[in-house]
Amino acid sequence: IVTGLLLAMHYTADTSLAFASVAHMCRDVQFGWLIRNLHANGASFFFICIYFHIGRGFYYGSYLNKETWNIGVVLLLALMATAFVGYVLPWGQMSFWGATVITNLFSAIPYIGQTLVEWAWGGFSVDNPTLTRFFALHFLLPFVIAGLTLVHLTLLHETGSNNPLGIPSDCDKIPFHPYYSTKDILGFAFMLILLVSLALFSPNLLGDPENFTPANPL
Repeated sequence: IVTGLLLAMHYTADTSLAFASVAHMCRDVQFGWLIRNLHANGASFFFICIYFHIGRGFYYGSYLNKETWNIGVVLLLALMATAFVGYVLPWGQMSFWGATVITNLFSAIPYIGQTLVEWAWGGFSVDNPTLTRFFALHFLLPFVIAGLTLVHLTLLHETGSNNPLGIPSDCDKIPFHPYYSTKDILGFAFMLILLVSLALFSPNLLGDPENFTPANPL
């Protein structure tokens, strides 16, 4: 969120200026290239952590706590939506055609599909209104996700987290600090070192070369 707010100060949500504004950030804004690299690669690292979390949930049977699991599924969908609309914002070739292909999937819904697509586009094709509303969504959704995360944690606090032994969480409890907090800080530090290393030494490793070309609807 912090890197996103810094990028939003220099981004222009207009089809004729979006690509140039991103280039301006990377070339002219002090440490803009680093902030953008941390933001883009940070999203990829965030999803890596999320998929580990989901895998752990399947392995330990966390889906049996239905309320907590269902909120987690909603959270995942919100995260995917946020990442998708964010991917469109640089307005490169992959951004434009990604937006075109993914939004067109709604047209498969009977009766209302085409109406939904045109509503998402704000017109009859992916254009300026699409980019403007995607930017607004990308700005707002992280705060919705933060609220859902609080609900997720509240429900988790009521049911208790699963563990490798499969015993109820109210048996043999230990303090969160320093035992779990130390492990969490260690894991966070490890991921942060990897993220900074990637952002500094190979920032485009997880990106697509096509997105360095401005969007061309033709």
